Amino acid sequence: MLLVPRMRKLSIIVASLLSILFIISFATSDPIQESFVQCLEQHAQPNISSVIYTPNNSSFPAVLQTYIRNLRFNESTTRKPFLILTALDVSHIQAAVICAKVYALQMKIRSGGHDYEGVSYVSEVPFFILDLFNLRSINVNIAEETAWVQVGATLGEVYYRIAEKSNVHAFPAGVCPTVGVGGHFSGGGYGNMMRKYGLSVDNIVDAQIIDVNGRVLDRAAMGEDLFWAITGGGGSSFGVLLAYKINLVRVPPKVTVFQVERTYEQNATYLVRRWQEIADKLDDDIFIRMIIDVINSTRTREKTIRSNFFTLFLGDSVRLLSLLNESFPELGLQQKDCIEMSWAESVVYYTSFPLGTPVNVLLSRVPQVLTHLKRKSDYLKKPMPIEGIEFIFKKMIELQTPVLTFNPYGGRMAEIASSAKPFPHRAGNIAKIQYAANWNENGVETAEHYINLTRALYTYMTPFVSKFPREAFLNYRDLDLGINHNGKNSFLEGTVYGIKYFKENFNRLVKVKTLVDPDNFFRNEQSIPVFPHGK
Repeated sequence: MLLVPRMRKLSIIVASLLSILFIISFATSDPIQESFVQCLEQHAQPNISSVIYTPNNSSFPAVLQTYIRNLRFNESTTRKPFLILTALDVSHIQAAVICAKVYALQMKIRSGGHDYEGVSYVSEVPFFILDLFNLRSINVNIAEETAWVQVGATLGEVYYRIAEKSNVHAFPAGVCPTVGVGGHFSGGGYGNMMRKYGLSVDNIVDAQIIDVNGRVLDRAAMGEDLFWAITGGGGSSFGVLLAYKINLVRVPPKVTVFQVERTYEQNATYLVRRWQEIADKLDDDIFIRMIIDVINSTRTREKTIRSNFFTLFLGDSVRLLSLLNESFPELGLQQKDCIEMSWAESVVYYTSFPLGTPVNVLLSRVPQVLTHLKRKSDYLKKPMPIEGIEFIFKKMIELQTPVLTFNPYGGRMAEIASSAKPFPHRAGNIAKIQYAANWNENGVETAEHYINLTRALYTYMTPFVSKFPREAFLNYRDLDLGINHNGKNSFLEGTVYGIKYFKENFNRLVKVKTLVDPDNFFRNEQSIPVFPHGK
């Protein structure tokens, strides 16, 4: 029984030694590195030399670290790329694909660096990073109510450029403004307007991708199957995404936000139960996110539970109060709790900036918080019983660190077919659950401690969430669900996590992958595999 773990440890040690030797060989400018760089220069126009960073370049650490959004993957022990290419031009990307194939090198594609497991900039094998943060143009057309957005743009930049031209247009996507468009859109993309307008991918009408042969394809050229795959199935399994064309949505000139907190002593148990009964059935204009965490009681100074009801309403406070007094009177919402503002201001508010912060803060690429983190996800199909909620509260107080966030479904999310996009989690879900742990200390042992706390809470929630499969959200990347080593068992390994992320859509994604990238060039630890030969 001990043989497998020992062999696994041995294989990891061997792989690490090979990787170190590989990086050393590149860092010392051996002929392989020179040949690879020459290949890039030969195939790229304009000159690519100025955007190639090797470990010998003094800017290499800064370029690598600027878009690392999870400090778990910025340790001295974290495996580093042997080269970073910060593409400025389509030809730079085409050259990267061509040359990586010639030299059989793994290419990691990074747009914003927010992937929770560092999949876009860390690998267990020798690799280089194709960094797309320079490709950030945003062209908003209010007359057509559309925009073309390059993948290196951030969500904050997209929101600002829309608001710059209109106070009654918006786009349904995430609440963190420093997230890159590439990973967010291609993996589904959701935010606090999803009950009204669905996911980001439900509002994408065209795209541009560079395929494994270096061709630039739009929706018409790539065909509907590939377009379907890159609108929810993740882009990095199929090619290098360049840009998305999005449909803007309408919002009122004034929206309303509020945050209402209730502790365990203030009947949080009942409110959490009641939220689960009604959150997916509220008016589509109402999105109430519920966040449960552990705090020190102001009365007893002991640990207690807090539930925070964090809301965006697409309308004024008078209508909001009327709706909630009817459907959720237990919350006790009052006029003084409500704040009216523009949609763009609500984005700033939802990101926890102080009230009154100028909207141009959305243009900043510096995250408000930079920390070590672990995330997991689940889907809630039916309300948890009161005893179950009490059980989870007790376990959260024991664990202290992990936070639970419930994002309500229903509305538009329940109307779209589960096969319309690779993202399958539609009707039948009350909410998506996020498990979150953040910590500030460095070190692998410290990380393992906090990761295990998160895993423990996830285990305690098992009786109350989806089953067969236990579902998960691709954009909440979680390597606990399975890792693909992209070898001869790639399809079987991919099925383990693929069914959880995509359910019945997984086989269609594999079919598309097999057609467009049969040699599995675009691969990572949780990429879509190809069918085994002969299948």
